[in-house]
Amino acid sequence: MRDAYHEELDTLTDRLVEMTRLVRSAMSRATTSLLDSDLHLAESVISQDEEVNRLYAEVETSIYEVMATQQPVAVDLRTVISALRMAADLERMGDLAEHIAKIARLRHPDSAIPPSLRDTIVEMGQIAERLITKTGTCIATRDVELSKELEADDDAMDRLHRRLFRVLLSPDWKYGVEAAIDITLAGRYYERYADHAVRVAHDVVYLVTGSRQEG
Repeated sequence: MRDAYHEELDTLTDRLVEMTRLVRSAMSRATTSLLDSDLHLAESVISQDEEVNRLYAEVETSIYEVMATQQPVAVDLRTVISALRMAADLERMGDLAEHIAKIARLRHPDSAIPPSLRDTIVEMGQIAERLITKTGTCIATRDVELSKELEADDDAMDRLHRRLFRVLLSPDWKYGVEAAIDITLAGRYYERYADHAVRVAHDVVYLVTGSRQEG
């Protein structure tokens, strides 16, 4: 019975790592669809978000069953609590990638990103992918030091987010209100994606150390 119990805990980790893989792919495709006005990619992100939701539901169901039947304590209790929090953050990251894809779909066949901001969006997409890649490794290996590195990546995302607003508020902005709204929303989605990755990293630290980081 206990062997099956610990196998279930290991399965939770596997599902979480798979969620990171899916939301990384979603963000990569969403960024490309946004920059290139690729309707096919945008639609694929939107339709495949259901797979992330399915994994989240599986994690949630599994955790409730473990809590009800095994009454975990100590490290095992931290494992299931952390897994539930991580799964919720990862599910939200999938939603944020979907939101970016919906901007691309809405503006198709035009690109929602003006030429002057393409490089910034490319960089935001790269940071988002780097964050979620590290997040998956953190979950799989429980690497506390790597978890702490995500803070620096999040700071870089915040700087790019502020750069977007400086451009939007500049008197030289010439792309109109509609484009400004698209950029504002997209920037917020990237910034929130990074925030959720950092929250997952904090949960890894909590799982390993029993101490909760602020932020």
